[in-house]
Amino acid sequence: MEKPLESRAPLTLKSNQTHQKSIQWVKAQWDDRRNLSLQPAAYLDGRKMGGADAGVSLLMLHGFLGDSACWLPLMERLNGQCRCIGLDLLGFGESAKPAIRYDVAQEVAFVRQVVETLLLEPCYILGHSFGGWVAAAYALQYPNLVKGIILAAPAGIRDDSFCGRYDHLRPLLWQTPIVDWALAFLKPLSVPFGQRPTLDQLSWFRQELNAQPAARSFLVDRLRPEDAIDTVEKEVHRLRVPTLVITGDRDETIPLWHCETYASQIPNARLAIVPHADHALPQKHAPELATLITQFLSEQHPQLPSCASKA
Repeated sequence: MEKPLESRAPLTLKSNQTHQKSIQWVKAQWDDRRNLSLQPAAYLDGRKMGGADAGVSLLMLHGFLGDSACWLPLMERLNGQCRCIGLDLLGFGESAKPAIRYDVAQEVAFVRQVVETLLLEPCYILGHSFGGWVAAAYALQYPNLVKGIILAAPAGIRDDSFCGRYDHLRPLLWQTPIVDWALAFLKPLSVPFGQRPTLDQLSWFRQELNAQPAARSFLVDRLRPEDAIDTVEKEVHRLRVPTLVITGDRDETIPLWHCETYASQIPNARLAIVPHADHALPQKHAPELATLITQFLSEQHPQLPSCASKA
């Protein structure tokens, strides 16, 4: 039986050896019956890592197949400047994983509940890849509750060339143990041919898809161009919040023109290209991101201290 809304207490979960995720119960609604229930929202709070509020809150939204832990290197550099909150999006990490058809609107509604519950508004939102798409959609829906957005290699621009790009990976979506048996059988056979890293990556990809229903839902339900019904390229021109778009010049996942579309369509948005950087901006290029974000926030709040030089 569902527990009453007021009966659930916050929890903490281990994120790695030194940091813990907190769990906040937020109100959620998945069906047409308008029944509210409490669902867990997992997040990393920079204040528990020695950070200060500094009067500015920065909500961090991870990318596809990720979770809030991807932001740890960046949080450690920005903690002196703002309160960093790294959220596990709906269907990812340790947050709620309901059996629903996931879409960006569901993610925006989940983020909204988290922002309200944690008293973060108005706040800045930083989104990487899929998280950038959610950040842009959130700012479109709640323009008066967002101080600014930082989009790091953001998804969310319709690109029909994506359809079919991953058709060869569809067997990884099959819900049968035969796929796992086949991968396990092929791994030792792949060593003489130098393909063991490829098999390991495929195994990891399948494991993540099975563990993160939102990622699986997006792949299964968006195999055709006409399924891209909630991209934001036709709407972002309405945004009036300060915007920084960041990409790497070696991004192998999100084409440069996607980022250029955001930067050109959003009034007064600025595009920054990180040299020698691939798509893994939060994980591999935290120092460069910290410098760009520090500059962006300082332009809006000159009184903030600079912490981009933190090791």
